Amino acid sequence: MNLTEILNNRYSVKEFDATKKISDADFKQVKDLLRLSPSSVNLQPWHFLIADTPEGKARIAKGTQGFFHFNTPKVLDASHVIVIAARTNADYAYMTSILEQEDKDGRFAAQEFKDQMHGGRMLFADIHKYDLKDLPHWMEKQVYLNMGSLLLGVAALGIDACPMEGVDVKALDEEFGLREKGYTALAVVSLGYRKDSDFNAALPKSRLPEEEIITVL
Repeated sequence: MNLTEILNNRYSVKEFDATKKISDADFKQVKDLLRLSPSSVNLQPWHFLIADTPEGKARIAKGTQGFFHFNTPKVLDASHVIVIAARTNADYAYMTSILEQEDKDGRFAAQEFKDQMHGGRMLFADIHKYDLKDLPHWMEKQVYLNMGSLLLGVAALGIDACPMEGVDVKALDEEFGLREKGYTALAVVSLGYRKDSDFNAALPKSRLPEEEIITVL
């Protein structure tokens, strides 16, 4: 795998080929990308709604009505579409559920290590909740780490993507009852394969030069 080639080949797709579908084997790896993403103190403050049927994609497309209508085809023509949502709170019950899952997965050789993990995670959460007062934003940042991992991972699988913040997140929250479940939508990512007529595929990639953004010490 040549990572530079993969990075140069990926871009935000503007036109998806509606006739092409992601295979079941590749989709399993997409789900692994979502589940195995890193997050601060293993917080995992996310939930993903994934549609691959016309009915499911039509529900997600409700978030592109009105001002965001230009993104509707990117939802309807994609193979799979993901609504990316963040938790709105990290309460004690949720923190405990993470801890118990880690224990179940064998991460603690002794009770003291489990206690240390729990104490450290609660400490960081309390800093963001009480001192910095940015707990929702902190959790959102972890979800964006996940989205970055997703975009690179699917590109390595040869799958194209289009991340979209140009959606009505309130409409998506209402359509899927996300707020009642303790989540709120942040963005939508469409996955599939580029159409030959996609103008963006023919454009050269443009990034700031290495010497401007990287300082080697």
